[in-house]
Amino acid sequence: MTPTPQDLAGAVLTVDLAAVRDNWFILSRRAGPARCGAAVKGDAYGLGVGPVARALWQAGCRSYFVARPAEGAELRAILPQAEIYVLDGLFAGQAAYYAAHDLRPALISLAEAEAWAAYGKARGVPPPCALHADTGINRLGFPPDELHALLANGPLLAALNVSLLMSHLACADEPGHAMNARQRDAFAALRRRLPGVPASLANSSGIFLGSSYTYDLTRPGLALYGGNPTPDAPNPMQPVVSLEARILQVKTIRPGETVGYGGSWQAARQTRVAILGAGYRDGVPRALSSRGAQGPAHVAIAGQRCPVIGRVSMDVMAIDVTDLPAESAAVGAPAEIFGRHISIDEAANWAGTISYELLTRLGSRYARHYTGQESEPGA
Repeated sequence: MTPTPQDLAGAVLTVDLAAVRDNWFILSRRAGPARCGAAVKGDAYGLGVGPVARALWQAGCRSYFVARPAEGAELRAILPQAEIYVLDGLFAGQAAYYAAHDLRPALISLAEAEAWAAYGKARGVPPPCALHADTGINRLGFPPDELHALLANGPLLAALNVSLLMSHLACADEPGHAMNARQRDAFAALRRRLPGVPASLANSSGIFLGSSYTYDLTRPGLALYGGNPTPDAPNPMQPVVSLEARILQVKTIRPGETVGYGGSWQAARQTRVAILGAGYRDGVPRALSSRGAQGPAHVAIAGQRCPVIGRVSMDVMAIDVTDLPAESAAVGAPAEIFGRHISIDEAANWAGTISYELLTRLGSRYARHYTGQESEPGA
């Protein structure tokens, strides 16, 4: 019998595409009457842009956001009819590439606006673009003085086919932060200077700040993939991704023996140790290494939590399965690193990072398994 990828992998990443669609529906209803788009940059946050983008299209999503033009070209081949914005702006000398793939740059400077306008004039038809205004995050985006100069330059503005005015919130995951209202008010002032142009301000967490933030189009990212957009409240999203590692070996060690590099974890009792086929090469953070007798990091086997012990190494990690029935912690059994029993936000917190980083740094050795696929791609 020919082995499957799952048979040969130390770890399996399962992506529930039905949950992706459900999460888009949740966010779309919450954002209403604004349209709900989707951020699929970074290979759909590491989960695979092809399957994820098709699932979102099936759900009804029509507007997509990527970071780089090459990502946009890849997405265009998957979704020929989608509206695709490139958040990193217009790369120098690449206007023809954007136009060839029907990509809309989110312009971030006066120089980019002039280059895009010049390309449109030479072509005879100005292709669509977005204006990305920096309202306080001080990351990508038009500096206020350059944007005001553009808005005051009637001929240049008329040469641009602006299909979206957008900005990005810095503190949307902190609902009470004063910066949210400051950015909203600054954005509202800009929108008044571009009447009739659709506007977009809200990311995943911004959708939950209320209707004064959702405008015409929202841009959720992490929430689509199961991350919590409301960190101080229960997660309203469905879990999407599960990472499970196979138990490669189970051994019993005596009190006083150590586990892993550096002997950093020492057994206080006779301990059954399970060795899992996943390590930092597979995207399991080394920071999940045990920092105490019982974790804090855990994995779940048969629904029961088991502490990580010793250091996470390149290919393997160790857990304490002493309190599990022997049959539950047998060689070949799956151990959930995150999924339905351990949320990705919880695992990220144990590692001292955020779920965005945990998702996007997942390795390439595990077998990918997609569930909830519809028979027709709908693209």
